[in-house]
Order: sequence, then C-alpha cells, then structure tokens
Amino acid sequence: MQTPSPAPISPSLFAFAIFYGGMVCIAGVLGNKQVALGPLAVEAGIFAFLLLVVVSSAVAELHGRTVANRLVVVGFVPLLASMALSWVVWALPASAEMQPENREAIQTILGATWRIWAGGIAAYGISQILNVSIFAALKREGGSLLWLRAGIASVLSQILDTLIFVTVAFYGVFPIGELLVGQMIAKVVLSIVLVPALIYVFVGLGRRLDRAPA
Repeated sequence: MQTPSPAPISPSLFAFAIFYGGMVCIAGVLGNKQVALGPLAVEAGIFAFLLLVVVSSAVAELHGRTVANRLVVVGFVPLLASMALSWVVWALPASAEMQPENREAIQTILGATWRIWAGGIAAYGISQILNVSIFAALKREGGSLLWLRAGIASVLSQILDTLIFVTVAFYGVFPIGELLVGQMIAKVVLSIVLVPALIYVFVGLGRRLDRAPA
C-alpha cells in the first residue's frame, strides 16, 4: 500500500515561517538599544516583535488559528537556539586581535542574565498566543475589519508582553512602575500606528504568493 504524500506547504506559509524565524532571533539583539521616538522611549526590539504580531495575525487570517499557533510554538526553536548560541559565544575566549571596545560591547550584548532570557521566552510565547487568539476570536464573532482586529489584538498582546517581560526580568532589581507604564504607552502607540497598515501588506502579499503559479 502506497503511503500518501504529505500535503504541500503553501508559498505564503513557507515565506512567512522563514521571515518569522528571522524576526524571533533579531528581536533580542535589537532590544539592546533604547530609541527615542519623539517623547517616547522604547527598546528597539519592539519593531521586530510587532512584525511577529503582524505575521502571526496574517497566518491566522490566511490559514487559520491552529496553523498560526503552531507557527508561534515552532518559533521557540530559533529563539532557544539563538539564546544558546549567544551563551556559547559569550563564554568562548575572545581573540587577542579583537579591539577591546568591541570585545566589551559584544560581551555586554550577549551576556544577558537568566532573568532577561526567561522574561523574553515567557513574554514571547504568552503574548503571541494571546494575539492569535484575540485576532481569531474577533473574526469568529463577525469582525470584518481586518485592521481593527489586528490593532486590538496587537495592543492587548503588547501590554501583556511588557507586563510579563519587565516583571520577570527586573522585579526586585529596581522600581519597575515607571518603566512598565512608559513601555506600555510606547508599544500601544506603535501598535496603533503600524499594525493596521502592515496587516494589509502581509495578507495581500500572502494571497498574491498563493495565487502565483507553482
């Protein structure tokens, strides 16, 4: 009896999965810089995380909640692998030919504490699953405005992301109230400004990829 061939993965899901994995890895690197956006101060990793929100929402729109949640879970693989490699590279001795200022800078970036790693892992998984769940629930309840569903899901998931990460990473180290409020405001504003437009770009791109001849 011939074993049936597995169903081929759609072009959009293949492309989005690769892009998603890249954003999972780069978010932690970008997060080492605080950027000023007018009166707002925010860690730069938010830009990669907002793209993760957009991609997971686009996958939920095109392929359903189950596939989107599976993408989030698989995203733990590059996340954990990049963290493990960062630790290995941090622990290895630097070359004597490396400039001291560069060595100190990269050691600072790679040498995150276990609490920051734990906060990043927990915040990623919970906030992304929440984003997909809210986005899919709003669609199931008859929500036809793609930009509104994406915006609401992003705002709520980013608030939770900030609460989890800041609390796990810094509670007891210094007072976190001001940091929590500032980061939440910044992420809510960026979610409102960026996500509604980007969701149309990614959903449109996904539909175009899936219509393209094989």
